[in-house]
Amino acid sequence: MDLKTENSLNGFTQEINVETVYRVAAELIAPGKFILGLLDAVLVFVTNLLARVFGSSLVRRHFHLFLSGLLLFGPVMSFWVSKYSIFANSNHYLYRKFLKSTWGWTCTFTGSFILLLSISAHHSPSLSLRHLSRLGVVGFLWWGCQRLLGLLEDAAGTCYEPVTPTKDIQGTSSIAQPLLLLHEDHTKASCLKANMVWRGYEVSQDVLILCLCCLVLVEEMSAFSPQMDQSQSKPLQRQPGSPLRFIFLLCVLLLAVWMFLLLCLLAYFPKLPSQQLGGALGYLGWRGLYQGWYRLKPSWSCPGPPGEELLTTSDRD
Repeated sequence: MDLKTENSLNGFTQEINVETVYRVAAELIAPGKFILGLLDAVLVFVTNLLARVFGSSLVRRHFHLFLSGLLLFGPVMSFWVSKYSIFANSNHYLYRKFLKSTWGWTCTFTGSFILLLSISAHHSPSLSLRHLSRLGVVGFLWWGCQRLLGLLEDAAGTCYEPVTPTKDIQGTSSIAQPLLLLHEDHTKASCLKANMVWRGYEVSQDVLILCLCCLVLVEEMSAFSPQMDQSQSKPLQRQPGSPLRFIFLLCVLLLAVWMFLLLCLLAYFPKLPSQQLGGALGYLGWRGLYQGWYRLKPSWSCPGPPGEELLTTSDRD
């Protein structure tokens, strides 16, 4: 066999190998494309359905009534739940990882949703920042409530140190009830840190922030339905992308987690009327912002309601 024949055979073999690799790769990619297409179709169907639910006037106008009913009748479940349940442990993973950072999770997911919703509508960064400022105001309100409630609890409560009762000669306790030594120079945080007893009036900050975050999530997610309706009515309008739909679904799941944690607190750790007061303050915060201030005309001093100018500006464009 001469040199030319050998070179031609080598080139033909290489072409066959390349074609084989391409064919095998196409066969492997085809099922992946089918699975991704199926998942995308499921994502579109689920998010469209959830957008209709949260965008309806029934949910927006009456969700706070549902929360109120849960706060009032949730503690009744304490008569049926088991004290040996894993959710009866205050050191459960959900309480440690989610309850202590409720606003951080809410701000991250809701802020991402607002940002992606603004980007999908082709809007300027200034408008996106104005919509994001709603979360900044809520965060400042939560920070102020924490400081104010902390001061009120320190002023209305008292710190006691448990003292072991003395015993008489026969070895029986001379005092039936344990002694409590008063300490007037301690705050609630320092008292509990020193393993002493704090007694006083308090407002459940956990219930407050859970109720506030649930109401904020419902308000912000309601802006997704008009955006979806406009993209379907106008063929030239860009459809909401998968990232926006996915973060919207994560917001819905986060709302479900907050509702579940709220129910667990009411059922396993009932504190009347501390939890009801916390829920009332959360409702008042939402009422004053989303049903009051944010309903004003958008300007430099008012961020406006969720979804405001996201559709009108794109219509002009």
